[in-house]
Amino acid sequence: MSVSATNSAGTYSPARGLLPLCFGAGACLLLLFLGDLLLQDSDTFWQIKTGQWIIDHHAVPYSDFYSFTRLGAPWISNAWLSQVLYAAVYAPWGWAGPVILTSLAAAAAMAILVRLLDAYFEPAHCILLGMLAVMLSWHHLLARPHVLALPVMVIWVGAMISAADRRTYPSLWLLPWMSLWANLHGGFVLGLALIGPIALEAVWDAAPERRIALAARWAMFAAGAVAASCCTPYGWNTLFAAAKILDLGQVLSVIAEWRPAEFTSFGLFEACLLGLVGLAFYRGVVLSLPRIVLLLLLTHMALTHVRSIDAFALIVPLVLAKPLASRPAGFASGSQDRWSVPYIPGLAVVALAVGVYASTVAAAHRDFVFVKSQTPAAAVDALIQRKAKRVFNSYEFGGYLIDRDIPTFIDGRAELYGKPFVIRFFNAVEGRKLDELLRLLDEFQIDATLLVPWLPAAQMLDHIEGWRKFYADDGAVVHVRTDRTPRNDARTPEASR
Repeated sequence: MSVSATNSAGTYSPARGLLPLCFGAGACLLLLFLGDLLLQDSDTFWQIKTGQWIIDHHAVPYSDFYSFTRLGAPWISNAWLSQVLYAAVYAPWGWAGPVILTSLAAAAAMAILVRLLDAYFEPAHCILLGMLAVMLSWHHLLARPHVLALPVMVIWVGAMISAADRRTYPSLWLLPWMSLWANLHGGFVLGLALIGPIALEAVWDAAPERRIALAARWAMFAAGAVAASCCTPYGWNTLFAAAKILDLGQVLSVIAEWRPAEFTSFGLFEACLLGLVGLAFYRGVVLSLPRIVLLLLLTHMALTHVRSIDAFALIVPLVLAKPLASRPAGFASGSQDRWSVPYIPGLAVVALAVGVYASTVAAAHRDFVFVKSQTPAAAVDALIQRKAKRVFNSYEFGGYLIDRDIPTFIDGRAELYGKPFVIRFFNAVEGRKLDELLRLLDEFQIDATLLVPWLPAAQMLDHIEGWRKFYADDGAVVHVRTDRTPRNDARTPEASR
């Protein structure tokens, strides 16, 4: 199956394949060099922990066994395959394993993007767009399942847009990629959602006599994609779990990666948006109505949730490639002549492979360090010394507590805890409702707290009767209950459900 535009067929040479290979290799080496920056989200801990549980039990989870507030509640892991892959490389290589795996996946996505764009643009323009994609995605390139799904996303969207550009429909051989995506990460719903506007683009510009047949083919493809997305250990529940995340509503505005894009200071994302507007005016770019809808949809997602900026960075160039293309695909003839000697591309590929392999091996023996702000090791040691059983923890500490086998009050699985619970938690820790903090501490019979020092809740606990500071450093503060009797008529967590 080819995911490239058909207008490049017949002109594409082996030497030309070096462009995406070189770009992908460069991106991989950059990510390996800055590997510590991929370890900045404590969700990585519980992702690896879950993957190891799946390996050990030869099964996937159906209920929660990490928290004490939702213990036994229904929960499925819609990124089980990524979790297994991360656990498999973490066991022998430590943090070097997830860093290498993440770097290879992100680099592969960038290389595929450049390969697709090379059918429309000059090499310099492809490299520029690829660099912008890397920089825009940088904040979300973390050792987490969504990065392993990025190459699949680019292949899926690229193949559909290529089919729409040719006024035809995607091959059914594309459907296994959807199955793979659904097992890697819950973001596969974006791939399903994009079928509609891309299909509309294909039908919109097709000859009138072909529209009905073409629409039927796309509808068949869409039905097959939905079925393919359910080819997971959870079956149809995979779709329901993804819908549950999207239904969190107000919760998405309080979790950092789901918050809207900030424009209080000028940044790269704003520069890219303004650049797109300026380019459209300067070049007089004309888009069909369906392609405008698709572009607005991707822009809305990126503006609404910062975690969607990487999808914007990787998909928008594909959407605009054909309208912006200034000439047919292919290098200038002179450029092709210079690279026509057969052994030169082969030697270059070998050199690239050796370079990436050597860098990967070197990275495997390097001591990567997880960011300290989300790994409060000394504070957790103090909790263990205290023999605390029910710990009220900051949201960002949940993954690390899971790694230390300490039941959590809350962690990164917001869909498990649900909108009311998560909103109550953030109202309590951010000081919007002092009474809510006291109610949660009593309702769940909390005997210790583990919070980041700058949270209002951590500061208020210094002045609340029945609590005292037990440990504090720059990254975390622990308070313990001195009055062992909770206020009011505290209910057990089970009774509060």
